[in-house]
Amino acid sequence: MDLFAIAWRNVFRNTRRSFVTVAAMGLALLVMILYSGLIEGYLEGMERNVLDLEVGDLQIFAQEYRVDPSIYTKIDDPQTLLDRLDEAGFDAASRLLTFGLVAADEASSGASFRGVNVARDALVSDISNQLDRGHWLDPGEPKGVVIGRRLARTLDVDIGGELLALTQDSDGSMAYELFEVRGVLLGISDSIDRSGIFMVQESFRELITMPEGAHQIIVRRPGDLDLPSLLQKVEGLAFGLDVKTWRQLMPTIASMLDAGRGAMVMMGIIIYMAVAILILNAMLMAVFERIQELGVLKAIGFGPLSLFGLILIESGVQTFFAIIIGLAFGIPGILYLASAGIDMGMLAGTSIMGVAMDPIWRAAVHTRVFTTPIIMLVTIVFLAILYPAGKAALIRPSEAMRHS
Repeated sequence: MDLFAIAWRNVFRNTRRSFVTVAAMGLALLVMILYSGLIEGYLEGMERNVLDLEVGDLQIFAQEYRVDPSIYTKIDDPQTLLDRLDEAGFDAASRLLTFGLVAADEASSGASFRGVNVARDALVSDISNQLDRGHWLDPGEPKGVVIGRRLARTLDVDIGGELLALTQDSDGSMAYELFEVRGVLLGISDSIDRSGIFMVQESFRELITMPEGAHQIIVRRPGDLDLPSLLQKVEGLAFGLDVKTWRQLMPTIASMLDAGRGAMVMMGIIIYMAVAILILNAMLMAVFERIQELGVLKAIGFGPLSLFGLILIESGVQTFFAIIIGLAFGIPGILYLASAGIDMGMLAGTSIMGVAMDPIWRAAVHTRVFTTPIIMLVTIVFLAILYPAGKAALIRPSEAMRHS
């Protein structure tokens, strides 16, 4: 006798119970698909902000620079290293870094100055597209600077306003210069928002009288290369320098992203455990209601494995319908959240561990957003059904016929 035909008939024998079970599984799957997509989107957005706007995949420094940042501790010949990275197929750009003060009228504030090569920096950073107002740096206007938005509020300056920058010259004396605000950034990170000032490298070199060298080189990896492989390759090209991945530079953020994905799995387990209890209860009821029928089947030649398989097939049919329902609502739902997103404007400017949040929270659309919840659902259903299926497999015909 065809087990599938019997299982199909049994599923529709009690339509109300089957409907509730399928609906519960489908709803749980839908919730997990949307939840997974949103969490993946949030984590990817945070990682993208870290990599694209500030850190890059990997950074190179002179030895001891990260321990004791100083304008004198620099990479002496950055151009040669940049040429090597270009030949190896890695996008890279050098930056000059120092700290100082900046003043406008009666206000002043601490500042972190960043000298960038406008053309090369566009290869490793998207910060030039993160302007709240104004324009990005232009080598044709060397006295123009772009500043963080919180710094602009602190100094009460806007586009066209003048800033006096003060810092240490390479000979140890005081260096100062007037600059004009060319642009104000959106929320990037706490450090850039509060004190960041970007200028073209030529102006930076004139400010501190440093014609050669660089303090930092940012490297991006091709999409087909993992981070450990990138580190290994760049270490071979940057012998004698301090090479660190973004995970080593920002271990707290890296750990938080990993923990976020772990929390997503735990939430799925919690949701599916509730579904598992419902399935266990429903299938136990189905078994006890049909004990005499199952006893007859065993008496006419059905073995324990056949009855075990019968219950598994019944659960499999219900799970199949639940997956269809979950995907039918989950796919358009996740596509909508990926395109329109959720407006988080009320949290604009808020940062988590120093990284600014995107104003629009969009879901990520990946295969794993769908496959992981489905695999978890099938696994939980299988584990939940083992006891009812085992109960059916161990029924004795003589005891089953006396059951009332």
